[in-house]
Amino acid sequence: MKPTTRGTLAVVVAGVAVAVGAAAATPAAAAGGVPVPVPLDGVEKSLGVQMPKLGMELPLLIPGVPEGPRYVEGRLVPEGALPQVPLNGQLPGVGLALPLPRALGAGFDHVGVDIPASDLRTLTPGLALDVPLSAPDPQHYGVPHLKMPEVGVLAPVLQTVVGGDLGAGPGPGK
Repeated sequence: MKPTTRGTLAVVVAGVAVAVGAAAATPAAAAGGVPVPVPLDGVEKSLGVQMPKLGMELPLLIPGVPEGPRYVEGRLVPEGALPQVPLNGQLPGVGLALPLPRALGAGFDHVGVDIPASDLRTLTPGLALDVPLSAPDPQHYGVPHLKMPEVGVLAPVLQTVVGGDLGAGPGPGK
């Protein structure tokens, strides 16, 4: 192998290693959400008034592995023909500090709401169905019987616990 080829290969491998290391060390991927500040400083400076402080945290949804089909005796189509797919992530978090100068008295010129991001577990809708034929019947020379078709929709699932804080006090700059 030529020295230029070796150097190029070494640079490419080093670049890939750095990219993989940076992706693995990203705090947003580890936290499950991406913080998003809402910049209102320009409006505050141009109008000369205090603006609310607002920040959000957007979730990163992580798809899971659906359960495979399960074969049930007496049915031609396996149970879970269209499986429910689990998705894990977070509900978005919100932080808001609203200025209320002298509305609540001395020392209470801001009202704040903090709703942290909360874990979220979901399952997508699924489908259960069976064809209008029974399994082969040995009593009738292996010919299946006709029966009513069966179709069912599996309802989606949503599990989470949401909490938050509401408080009043001196402003964020004090």
